[in-house]
Amino acid sequence: MSPAMESVHVLTVEDDPSIRQMIVDYLGDNDIRVTALPDGRGMFELMQRETIDLVILDLKLPGEDGMQLVLKLRSDSDIPIILLTGRKEEADRVMGLELGADDYLTKPFSPRELLARIRALLRRARGQKTVADTLSRIRAYRFAGWELNVRLRRLVTPSGTIVVLTNNEFNLLAAFLASPKTVLSREQLLDQSRLHNDEVYDRAIDVQVGRLRRKLDADGVEHHFIHTERGAGYMFVADVDAVH
Repeated sequence: MSPAMESVHVLTVEDDPSIRQMIVDYLGDNDIRVTALPDGRGMFELMQRETIDLVILDLKLPGEDGMQLVLKLRSDSDIPIILLTGRKEEADRVMGLELGADDYLTKPFSPRELLARIRALLRRARGQKTVADTLSRIRAYRFAGWELNVRLRRLVTPSGTIVVLTNNEFNLLAAFLASPKTVLSREQLLDQSRLHNDEVYDRAIDVQVGRLRRKLDADGVEHHFIHTERGAGYMFVADVDAVH
């Protein structure tokens, strides 16, 4: 058993008994504990009693609003959520992601792909916790006259101009500043930036890094803070001071 998957407890909410049993059997064969429910009525009561690491949720449960279940799940916690949808339900998938779900699979789906998605989301969730723990101890990062105020999520140029960052850009820059002069792989950066899952693939990081580079040239100077390490990832090359 992979050490990263030890003690993982997944909750699946699916009304189709054949799909429900397939999920239970396949994940169980891969050392993942699964609790399966046919509807959402007992979901939150169960989550009060049990520690759940990830939820697999069918959006089309009879007599229930799957979107409301997603919204309540996300308002209560940051638990990873994978949606199960039909092929013709693109609008539902988009709305589910906008409400805070992390990924989706279209029925019929491969249990092997489901397992891969679960592993990826759990890796990313753990990476997020690591970054959050680090940022909770840091007030700001300073480099080459710039300052990233962590509490305010604000980047300021040497001339005092505020550069507006998206959440992804902030998370990427914070990851770089936490590990300066260290090569970070695309997978590490994906784990730490928590991109929307319709963009989760290695080259999405190339796009995000390109956008961040342009933000770091906001004062009209090409700084080349972020170097591309061919075949390996990226490295932030400036000296960085952490303000605690």
